[in-house]
Amino acid sequence: MPRTAMTLAYSGSNYHGWQCQAGAPSVQACVEQAVSQVASEAVKVHSAGRTDTGVHATRQVVHFDTQVSRPDQAWLLGVNVHLPQDISVTWAGQAAPDFDARRSALARRYCYLIFNSPIRSALLAGQIARDYRPLDAEQMHQAAQALLGEQDFTSFRAAGCQSRTPMRNVQEVRVRRRHDLVIIDIRANAFLHHMVRNIAGTLMDIGAGLHDADWVAQLLAERNRNLASPTAPAAGLYLIDVIYPEEAGLPPGPALPHLLGSLGL
Repeated sequence: MPRTAMTLAYSGSNYHGWQCQAGAPSVQACVEQAVSQVASEAVKVHSAGRTDTGVHATRQVVHFDTQVSRPDQAWLLGVNVHLPQDISVTWAGQAAPDFDARRSALARRYCYLIFNSPIRSALLAGQIARDYRPLDAEQMHQAAQALLGEQDFTSFRAAGCQSRTPMRNVQEVRVRRRHDLVIIDIRANAFLHHMVRNIAGTLMDIGAGLHDADWVAQLLAERNRNLASPTAPAAGLYLIDVIYPEEAGLPPGPALPHLLGSLGL
């Protein structure tokens, strides 16, 4: 049975996350409906990860199996015809029979975007988070380095997280400022439920001067979610890359400037 891989970009503002839910719009349901139209049969689509309500993606990766074979261009153009304007297939290609969008992934990369201004942006509503407090991005970056390595992330885990273990390996994290924009860029082997948004909320409080830079290390040691900051808004979070072995044959993800340019930042 042919296996196809696709990369997707979407704005999560109008959806209750990636996963299909009864009575609520989801990105998965839209993609499955569109793929099924092109395949002329019901198709189940599997993703690299489940993004939450209001969370966006510039490079979600999916795979699916069908009884039919279609040219790559037919999947790319045909599926896009049947998708709403806020979801787009950016690449499609044949995958190895054992390729799995989730299990084959080596790492995921997210960016959290903060419009740091006392005046809200009308044009970026729903596409970016905002903090009116002046944020010290260098202090946030310094604090974030405590996240590196394989650690217990209980303090940054949602109460309803279903993962069997709180252990995750953060491979890279960077915080920087670009004019009124503060960018948190983080890569890990995998993420817990709300992990990036909980980290973002904590770093924002550090940047605002409510806590010292060593607070992140203290929170990790405490392993207590109640001690960290509130969860940051979903609007600022973007899944921007899923990393696979070279033999998987997927094209590289778009660079961060591509995301910022698409938002006019």
